[in-house]
Amino acid sequence: MARKFTQLAFTPAVRAIQEQKGSRETYARFEQSGPENDSLTPEIVEFIGKMDGFYLGTVSSNGYPYIQFRGGNPGFLKVLDSKTLGFADFRGNVQYITVGNLSQNDKAFLFLMDYRHRKRLKIWGKARYVDGNATLIERLKVPGYDAEIEGVILFEVEAWNWNCPQHIPIRYTSEEVMQIITPLQTRISELENQLRQLGKN
Repeated sequence: MARKFTQLAFTPAVRAIQEQKGSRETYARFEQSGPENDSLTPEIVEFIGKMDGFYLGTVSSNGYPYIQFRGGNPGFLKVLDSKTLGFADFRGNVQYITVGNLSQNDKAFLFLMDYRHRKRLKIWGKARYVDGNATLIERLKVPGYDAEIEGVILFEVEAWNWNCPQHIPIRYTSEEVMQIITPLQTRISELENQLRQLGKN
């Protein structure tokens, strides 16, 4: 089976450069081996559930790509089924560039980055903006997050690929830093108490 993402990413121009740079033979074999990777696996579902942000790419009518960061509580990007992702579209700066792009071109791209574990996931697909659907809004709203929801974006997965960890800097969120240092702070307090007790003897 051919890997689906190569059918989308390896355009004739890309293949020509691969030929020029000497990697075409390797990738020609790569294209025809391995899984299709066009449905979400349990590993990906688990990965997405931990993400507190991702980058969403759309294409404008003048051909320029547009990249937007979307953030929220872990799990705000929801897996609806093995081929569909969805998330609430919170009211922001009301430029509506992503929504406008999707109204004319449904091609879209998700880029999910886990800096701590140096993992990145690329997902190709098609997206659409849905306005005024109370059922979807209820399904995709984030508990405890009171931002105004203007609509939802549904993303149909066509292909995905894990990217290699090369050149990814290791970074931690404030919550991850607290998870690391809290046991250390607790141990330091215990040792300080022991020293105070020894000083009294």
